[in-house]
Amino acid sequence: MTASVVSPVLSRTVFAATAPTVAPAPAAPLSLQVSDYATAVAEGATPVDVRSHRRRQVDGALFGALAIDAVEVLDRLTPGTAESLRAARTDSRWILVSEDGHEAEWLAWHLQARGVQGAVFVVGGHRRMRRAKVNGRIRPDELAVISAHES
Repeated sequence: MTASVVSPVLSRTVFAATAPTVAPAPAAPLSLQVSDYATAVAEGATPVDVRSHRRRQVDGALFGALAIDAVEVLDRLTPGTAESLRAARTDSRWILVSEDGHEAEWLAWHLQARGVQGAVFVVGGHRRMRRAKVNGRIRPDELAVISAHES
């Protein structure tokens, strides 16, 4: 009978301990219910559709929302980075919408940890919004731009 024994190989490299990311508990809420979406947008919050381009094509666009893929959201919405949108400020109010809400929740938490207290996610995401027949709105000036391109 032959036995195979795996012995651990210890590296002589010492890894420096890094401090964990710590953020104070946010004073602002982290989530937004679908029923409160239209009110929040009317009060000035900016919706951000973090779904992939393919997902937006398959399930439909979220009217009036910025379309930013999830991998770019933290760089684009965090103020003070080279990739930041001009509208990205610590007092910006972002409503993040992902397919089921999970990815947007993670992103909203990270934005709040970076000081953007107005970042929230929609509970249930775009899937729940579709079931509730909630979508964004196209403002008259945006509709005029679309109409001008079609003629």
